[in-house]
Amino acid sequence: MRALARSALGALLAVVMVTGGSAEPDAGFPRAVWHTIDPAGAGWSAERLGQAKAFADTLGATAHMIVWKGEVVASWGDVRRKVDVASVRKSLLSALYGIAVADGKIRLESTLEQLRIGDKPPELTPAEKQATVRDLLTARSGIYHPAAHETADIKRNRPERGSHPPGSFWFYNNWDFNALGTIYRVTTDENIFQSFEERIAMPIGMEDFGPGDGSYALDPSSVHPAYPFRLSARDMARFGLLYLNSGRWGGRQIVPEAWVRESTTAYSLSDRGRQGYGYMWWVLPGETWGAGAAYAAGYGGQMIAYVPEKQLVMVQTVDRSAGAKRVRTPAFLDLLRMVADAAP
Repeated sequence: MRALARSALGALLAVVMVTGGSAEPDAGFPRAVWHTIDPAGAGWSAERLGQAKAFADTLGATAHMIVWKGEVVASWGDVRRKVDVASVRKSLLSALYGIAVADGKIRLESTLEQLRIGDKPPELTPAEKQATVRDLLTARSGIYHPAAHETADIKRNRPERGSHPPGSFWFYNNWDFNALGTIYRVTTDENIFQSFEERIAMPIGMEDFGPGDGSYALDPSSVHPAYPFRLSARDMARFGLLYLNSGRWGGRQIVPEAWVRESTTAYSLSDRGRQGYGYMWWVLPGETWGAGAAYAAGYGGQMIAYVPEKQLVMVQTVDRSAGAKRVRTPAFLDLLRMVADAAP
């Protein structure tokens, strides 16, 4: 009953915030419940969308959802099922950082030394403690201490301690991302999941998420826990739409527009071809996808992508706990390309 009440309240708030109390929402934003349109009637290529659906069926994902101009073009699979979205958590935290920075609670140039951030032995060196919050957001801290929720690839490829000064080298590093969770909690005095619920999930009308869908996961090697989230595809689509609309939801600016732009700017070229990395967001090359295209990615195939040039959001969930096989990022991007080509 509490979950139903929370969902109803969130839906009501979303309507009020989007409409100012009127019956109809602003263009480009969904109602309290998603509205599905006829793709062909809206100018989509039925043939190309059908080809995308056929390809999606081969991936074995739990759900896909395609949103265009704030309305659902297609939803395949169980879009209500909540799954562990793995490293998508980092892009969710990035949004909270944008709010906290704008509120003056966090400074991007603060060093770990100033923030009194360390770790278990082998403790951080004085040089490592000169890394800034910005360095951590861009995965350029130069701190290669073991961390919670590291993949085998991170463990295998992690550079040697002290091999790169802060700010000088990009490495996708869970230590950076987990320490950012600690910094957020200490500087704001807020629980990440409660904060996400109040500052983002409820204002944009997420239908399924509650603070109990997050948890802190410690590892014996580090004092900084990971912060896994469970989300449904339809709630992920709302978060993608928030970023597509530059952090605005109806008449309210949820995440500062400047932060959305800054956090999805490429500060490093990644090891994924020509893709860049921003503040815990992957950035797609503009010459291929148009300006501002980006995505959040989690191990196994958890994805939130948005393409401003096409006014398009697409999400994918893969419930690994139910035996679903991993969907690799290139396969999802191939699917996203097919969907974008089907769009008007």
